[in-house]
Amino acid sequence: QVQLVESGGGLVQAGGSLRLSCAASGRTSRQYYMGWFRQAPGKEREFVARISWSGVTAYAGSVKGRFTISSDSAKNTMYLQMNSLKPEDTAVYYCVADTTMRLTSASSYWGQGTQVTVSS
Repeated sequence: QVQLVESGGGLVQAGGSLRLSCAASGRTSRQYYMGWFRQAPGKEREFVARISWSGVTAYAGSVKGRFTISSDSAKNTMYLQMNSLKPEDTAVYYCVADTTMRLTSASSYWGQGTQVTVSS
């Protein structure tokens, strides 16, 4: 069992920055892919970014160049640095861990979500 807890969300003005954190606990000895999804009201869940335990990253086109995903294995913590935020980035952001690259298998683990709101 893996537990994930997100933090760092909040309200910012357009053009501002936030850093989200995801702390993992439990059975973290396995090598997981980890990443972030987001979901805005009335919209489908959207992939944001992914990082492997070896450090290989991937981003959605809508955030590439503005967001940076990273991890600190010593702290079992993953981060999402969000710069140049836009109102369309407003969503609940979820941390996810999985043994598969897609992050959405039946055995995936999800955090509770943290709200990010970007005002115009």
